[in-house]
Amino acid sequence: MKLLGRSAMGGYSSKTSGMPRVLSSDHSKTYQVETSADGHEISSNDNASYWQGYLGYPAIAVMLKRGLCPLPAEAITALSGIPWKELNRHFRNDYSRTIEEVMRRAEERGFDSKIIAAEAEAVSLKLSEFAPLRGSRRRPARLSVNMTGAPATNPPRSARRPDSKYSRH
Repeated sequence: MKLLGRSAMGGYSSKTSGMPRVLSSDHSKTYQVETSADGHEISSNDNASYWQGYLGYPAIAVMLKRGLCPLPAEAITALSGIPWKELNRHFRNDYSRTIEEVMRRAEERGFDSKIIAAEAEAVSLKLSEFAPLRGSRRRPARLSVNMTGAPATNPPRSARRPDSKYSRH
């Protein structure tokens, strides 16, 4: 569902240095997505793809933008502007509680949660049918200059002071 909300908010750049980029929901990270020539093998440097072993929303968003299936308009509109990271933190990464809150908010805005769930399930089914292969693991993105050009919130390792708690000794 998160990827449907991100689709409405933009955050997708078709190509930079030959790779699509997807902006995180809180705009603090820019993920790079790499695909094979036929689009069947895909990898991304988001946390889910790296640590959990499944394709995260940046890779799926790229597949959807490239026409894997029609984007469900109602769900995209209903899920736009949702502060996913903030909600996940609030609910201590209990995704089912996050989804309940997202659906509650959508219903408050006049959307039907059953339609949203059905549209999200249709996208999920299409992804299962396509059966993308996970490409090589790529280290997760760090806080950086995002696609809007905002300054980095964490300096690169080379710019950190040697006596910082992050330095290697």
